[in-house]
Amino acid sequence: MKLVFLWLLLVNLLTYFVYWLDKRRAQKGRPRVRERELLLWALAGGTPAAILSMRKHRHKTQKTSFKLAIGAIGLAQLVAIWFWLR
Repeated sequence: MKLVFLWLLLVNLLTYFVYWLDKRRAQKGRPRVRERELLLWALAGGTPAAILSMRKHRHKTQKTSFKLAIGAIGLAQLVAIWFWLR
C-alpha cells in the first residue's frame, strides 16, 4: 500500500509538471508535448493532477475530445479502484 501511495504521489507531481510545461511551451510558440503523452500521464495515475493543472492553467479546457478522454480515464480509474477495494 505504501508503494501505491508513493507511486501516485510521484506520478501526480510529474503529471502536473508536464501539463504546466506544455502550457508554457504553447505560450512561447515552442514544440509541444503530444496529447498522447499527456493522456498517458493521466492513465498512469495522474488524473487528479491533470485535472487540477488543466483548471489552474486554463490548458486544454476548450478541446472537447481531450476533456472527454480525461473524463473517461478518470471514470475507468474510479471503477478499477471500486473493484480493487471490494
